[in-house]
Amino acid sequence: MFTGIVTDVGKVLSLDQRGDLRARIGTAYDVKTIDIGASIACEGVCLTVIATGTDPEPWFEVEISRETVDATSIGRNAWGEGKRLNLERALKVGDELGGHIVSGHVDGVAELLSLRTEGDSTRMTFRAPDTLARFIAPKGSVALNGTSLTVNEVDGATFGVNVIPHTQAVTTWGEVREGDAINLEIDTMARYVARLQDYAG
Repeated sequence: MFTGIVTDVGKVLSLDQRGDLRARIGTAYDVKTIDIGASIACEGVCLTVIATGTDPEPWFEVEISRETVDATSIGRNAWGEGKRLNLERALKVGDELGGHIVSGHVDGVAELLSLRTEGDSTRMTFRAPDTLARFIAPKGSVALNGTSLTVNEVDGATFGVNVIPHTQAVTTWGEVREGDAINLEIDTMARYVARLQDYAG
């Protein structure tokens, strides 16, 4: 489990297609504290660490299945060498829950439709896949590229969020462009509420 609070911005050092896709990701984390088999959310995708090292800089490696590639922004040619990624290590018992409960299982890929400045912040509008739109509600939570954000408004399959300067500075949100493919994970509570409503109906 994760919280959607990004704790490092890593960088894709290499990609190697050998059956599954293998990615080496540079990080500021102390890799001596990362166990093989640990989960790290990379741009919102929960991936399993299979190797670590420190030469020429600290890194960890993950294997990414075809299913994960197809279901996330990775399959939209969004990952390449040098790509910067929002990273979060798995939640430990006793850690502060600063965002919301995030599984790292991407539900779909949203499209960033527009960016506009509002004060010091940036208002971003996204289009969600139609099958996920009903799970997104004003003032609810979503995880976008692994970042816990609050929904401001919803209009059909489009929704908006406000990204403050601090978030842009400590994540990859300061680098996004209109048309980008964005990993979307809906709020777990919203999923269960909708499920209960289906049964009640």
